[in-house]
Amino acid sequence: MNEQQSLCILGSTGSIGQSTLDVVRRHPQKYCIQSLSANQRDDIMLEQCREFAPKRVVMVCAQAAQRLRAKLVQQQLANIDVLSGEQALKTIASEPDSTVVMAAIVGASGLLPTLSAIKANKKVLLANKEALVCSGQIFIDALRQSQAQLLPIDSEHNAIFQCLPAAMQSDTTASSISEHGVKKILLTGSGGPFRTLPMEQLTSVTPDQACAHPNWDMGRKISVDSATMMNKGLEFIEAKWLFNLDVGDIQVVLHPQSTIHSMVQYKDGSVLAQLGNPDMRTPIAHALAYPERIDAGVKNFDFFSCQSFDFAAPDGQRYPNLLLAIEACKLGQGACTALNAANEVAVAAFLDEHIKFTDIAVVNEKVMNHFRDQSITTLDDVELVDNKAREFAQTMVVTMTEGTLHV
Repeated sequence: MNEQQSLCILGSTGSIGQSTLDVVRRHPQKYCIQSLSANQRDDIMLEQCREFAPKRVVMVCAQAAQRLRAKLVQQQLANIDVLSGEQALKTIASEPDSTVVMAAIVGASGLLPTLSAIKANKKVLLANKEALVCSGQIFIDALRQSQAQLLPIDSEHNAIFQCLPAAMQSDTTASSISEHGVKKILLTGSGGPFRTLPMEQLTSVTPDQACAHPNWDMGRKISVDSATMMNKGLEFIEAKWLFNLDVGDIQVVLHPQSTIHSMVQYKDGSVLAQLGNPDMRTPIAHALAYPERIDAGVKNFDFFSCQSFDFAAPDGQRYPNLLLAIEACKLGQGACTALNAANEVAVAAFLDEHIKFTDIAVVNEKVMNHFRDQSITTLDDVELVDNKAREFAQTMVVTMTEGTLHV
């Protein structure tokens, strides 16, 4: 890797974005920052502008963009172009001056800019689950019609990628695992902070408890998804598309230590696992430098301090959201899109303390079943189902809050 790579980071103020910048910080000769984006955290964006001097910044919130422009003038950084609005995300994702796009916007809002990067033939580092969950076939078709390179950033999918045969890594979305000697993909998950909590106590857990992940440092929405294992369910759907799998090719395995990030089981009985400390800088550095390796700033894994590797099957009663996601994967795109939309609404309502932790699954199941037969063949279809599912979920949240919902 001799030529410096120019990066666009979509979602630079979030945990993945900040971890990406930390890796970039360690390799100034290899990487530079072309553009950054955030929703409204202009204070963090200002610090990133001061350090990395991007040419262009997008603040989706117009008021945040105004605040940032004023602060940049005060810091004598008025040469940085500040844009606002969701359309601007597509602009920076596809502009020719950047060669690599980190797609780290959480939620369905990351879909369109990620697709723009694909269509612009970028090297796309995919940390946005919803791009594939909400529009799997549409996304894969766009990828196959482009010259873009797609590399997974989720620790689990990155681990799977690393454990696959080299022949499959060149194009995972078109390869057949059986033709390459692979029998099954083993998708690991910690089980979150409530893995051993008595079931009757789940109704009373608080947002702060749900966000206190035992191993990973993540944003609040993703932390709640980990506690419900919806995060693993979304990863299940994503793995189907990333690696051209059938539902039966994927098995979810609880691994509370979070040191084995996922595994690939081969026909000859071999199982290859990718291990490491739970630090997102490892998969980020891997994807940035692929096929080379660079220092990520992550401590070496200490086998002597690791007391055990534990594994278990997930309990469907404890993790109903995981079962819902697997069912949605079987049902098709309408169910997947609706489930993701419902979950975003339900998790937000839980974080705002409008509904209980266990109500998240209630909302998700009812919305998914309502839209399970919806046909999705275009992005307009995705938007329509997503919007309708959110409205349906929000109505459920209101009735739950008022105590009038009957399920």
